[in-house]
Amino acid sequence: MTARVCLIGCGFFAHNHMSAWADLGDADVVAVCDRDRDRAQAMAKDFGVDAVFTDASEMLAAMAPDIVDIVTTPPSHRALVEIAAPLARLVICQKPIADSRTDAAAMVDAAAQAETTLLIHENFRWQNGFVRLREAIASGAIGTPAFARFSFRHRFDVYAGQPYLASVPRLALMDVGIHLYDLARLFMGEVESLTCEVQTRNPKVAGEDAFTTMLRHKSGGVSVVDASFHSRLDPDPFPQTLAVVEGDAGTLELTAGYRLIQHDARGSVVHDVEPVVPPWGEKPWHGVQSSVVALQRHALDVLAGKAVAQPSGADNLHTLDLALASYDSAASGQRIAMDDWRKAQA
Repeated sequence: MTARVCLIGCGFFAHNHMSAWADLGDADVVAVCDRDRDRAQAMAKDFGVDAVFTDASEMLAAMAPDIVDIVTTPPSHRALVEIAAPLARLVICQKPIADSRTDAAAMVDAAAQAETTLLIHENFRWQNGFVRLREAIASGAIGTPAFARFSFRHRFDVYAGQPYLASVPRLALMDVGIHLYDLARLFMGEVESLTCEVQTRNPKVAGEDAFTTMLRHKSGGVSVVDASFHSRLDPDPFPQTLAVVEGDAGTLELTAGYRLIQHDARGSVVHDVEPVVPPWGEKPWHGVQSSVVALQRHALDVLAGKAVAQPSGADNLHTLDLALASYDSAASGQRIAMDDWRKAQA
């Protein structure tokens, strides 16, 4: 059965969503919505969609979708999820889930009350390199992970396609830190405590454009998560995320050029984990583009009862907590114990 999809938000990244839906034979985007009618009409024309709306409530009531795909900025997420949850079987919401814990928790509650699945569009974990890294760890290739580092450093002009980023007061932690914290939790488990330092290195931006965080996990493992939008590297690895995971029997490295290197007592083996370029994609964006296809394929599996949402809204709430607590750590210069921090938010 083909899933009926309604998309809300026809901006910069939504073209990846629409292209990915077009790749998937079990999905049909039946309507698009944007407050800017011209932008919605342009998207509809590009992808052969007949129905165009500027009001999300009207669209969802009229179109009876199976999936609602929300590709808007965080301030709109809560209201849109609360509208969509009673009218769809599955709601996909772009990251970050929300700007505040209050809004995020309300979104999770709205989905639960409507008995609708809330899936956060957290695509880094669906990049081929991280899928393969996870498979290698699950196979026992390095034993039990004890240390990890997830790093996203570059100097690509992220503000050209999304100019609003230059003016937001909270930037790197909420834009890419969310991705990296999701990876840290995925590979190392829940976080016991964290310490974060932030920097604003580009004088033309309002928020932090670099950060470094050390995480102590409840497993006893430690991870370091760092990002910078103002690092000069040649060649620039953008948009790749680099990673190292060390276990008691070996180490796995995800390096530039989509190489997964396994180190153990026998030496090292290099695996090529470069994803295929989607028919509509291009290098160097193919790592991100293919991950959008993978996540949306996962959404269809969830809808069909073949998989559990990764990550669900409830799970992603813990990732948002890490980003928000990082700001408190950076402001106070203190280590944050996450259980205590959550109690203080209640």
